[in-house]
Amino acid sequence: MAHHRLVAVDWGTSSLRGALLDADGRVLDEQAHPRGILNVKPGGFTEVFETLFADWLRPSGTRCLISGMAGSKQGWVEAPYCACPAGLAEVRGKILEIEPGRISIVPGLSDTHDGVPDVMRGEEVQIFGAMALTGLHDGLFVLPGTHNKWARVKNGMVTGFRTFMTGEFFALLSQHSILARTLDASAPLDEAAFLQGVTQSDNGQGLLHNAFGARTLALFDRMPTRELSSYLSGLLIGEELRTQSVHAAVEVVLIGAPALTQRYLLALQASGIQARTLGAEATWAGLHALHSSNHRRP
Repeated sequence: MAHHRLVAVDWGTSSLRGALLDADGRVLDEQAHPRGILNVKPGGFTEVFETLFADWLRPSGTRCLISGMAGSKQGWVEAPYCACPAGLAEVRGKILEIEPGRISIVPGLSDTHDGVPDVMRGEEVQIFGAMALTGLHDGLFVLPGTHNKWARVKNGMVTGFRTFMTGEFFALLSQHSILARTLDASAPLDEAAFLQGVTQSDNGQGLLHNAFGARTLALFDRMPTRELSSYLSGLLIGEELRTQSVHAAVEVVLIGAPALTQRYLLALQASGIQARTLGAEATWAGLHALHSSNHRRP
């Protein structure tokens, strides 16, 4: 029936993706476009949305849920963050209606560490989706990306999370620092060089020192150019993991693009930690879970 269909949209900074889901959350159709919020002119969100998704929404009763940066201050409509701890019910209660009964925006989560706020938009939906797909309601959920998230979940609630600018720092160092002279940021992953970087990050000298080694290894012909980006990636991800307390008994779920989750899986396994990985399906499962719980609300 049409009223069970959901248009699930993940609207990020540089791109947006959409999926048409049936009543059971199965994907009927998908689309992706380079139309992130930075590529939408002021006041142009309604036009972009209708151009891309009007056909999917045409059957009576079809609804749309949007996650990601479309709910930020720079997006379509600002949806205030939902504070941790938060589960499906708490986030559902703060969903913001753009067009009542037709289009809504998921709010995102906030947390505070030592008086400093932390935020996520879109990742909370992926976490809910991962819980729905795996059946896990406790564990550590890691979302690699430009700004990586480490979220703790207990009894189906995101109790807190921390953000790491690892992806952005890799881009800055590999493209805009002295390392760019000898490093090929587009080189494929070299697992040995990557794990060498992960190991080196634990030497107690810190990233600011260890990163310079990516230059001197090339300077003294100690590492081929094609391996340097993997080594630098290992240093950065190793530094990130070094700040975490992860025990072997903790369920770890990695959510993101395979090229990134593969690296985190390698780094965790090097420390004796096993993890499972999920991709884009977590977003659709999370939006479906929010939609289903909202549909059941009295």
